[in-house]
Amino acid sequence: MKTSLIITTYKRPDALELVLKSVLEQKVLPDEILVADDGSGEATRLVVKGLVGICPIPLIHCWQQDKGFRLARVRNLAIAKSTGDYLIMVDGDMLLNKYFVHDHIEFSKAGFFVQGSRVLLSENKTADIIRQPRKLGFFSGGISNRLNTVRSAVGRYLLSGKKKSHIGVRGCNMAFWKEDAEKVNGFNEEFVGWGREDSEFVVRLFNNGIFRRNLKFGAVAFHLFHGTDNQDSTAGFLEENETLLIKTIERKLRRCYFGLDRHNAIVEDA
Repeated sequence: MKTSLIITTYKRPDALELVLKSVLEQKVLPDEILVADDGSGEATRLVVKGLVGICPIPLIHCWQQDKGFRLARVRNLAIAKSTGDYLIMVDGDMLLNKYFVHDHIEFSKAGFFVQGSRVLLSENKTADIIRQPRKLGFFSGGISNRLNTVRSAVGRYLLSGKKKSHIGVRGCNMAFWKEDAEKVNGFNEEFVGWGREDSEFVVRLFNNGIFRRNLKFGAVAFHLFHGTDNQDSTAGFLEENETLLIKTIERKLRRCYFGLDRHNAIVEDA
């Protein structure tokens, strides 16, 4: 099984650099890393360029122009460019435990996508970690969701039952088979602005017979604090995005129209 790690980012080069370095410390590396960049500037490009030379696997920068929050589209760009059978997706402000990729690969199962969890860092702790990076764990200060720092093989499988609910879905720590993403035509690019694009994607997975497994006590990731960015006004889009989600649920839609098949394997400027 070939694995691709997709990291979404927007104008947080300091956080992205830490995330990429946490990937390089993995006990099991993915086969490639794709940075899905929703319109960042030169600083982000330089971070990626600076790590390409020391990265033992392909590190690919998938960039699109900044035209507001277009997370669905940039994810599709990265999925189209990916060569893996199994895709692990994280946000560009998630610091990964060294067993993160290992746990996702071990937990993968045909017919399922995986929803992981996260540990939340406070604003002060985030500033401290960016200023002076260090290991994080159960006894670290400035964190919440502390139980999510624990790795336990027994706990993982006790809580891994088959589920069919989009409640609590978060793309910041998620994994799925590429062929399943292709079945549903990837993420729906009608979604602009923050909100519900992850939920709508997994509803279409459900409608294609793909179920959910929650990955608890594994694939540990620490989510750096962030406020609301200025890429868009989120309040202006959430109602429209909620309507799109409801339509997919009520009509039992299996594919989206504006999705993955609009892109080829060449990352385009758009």
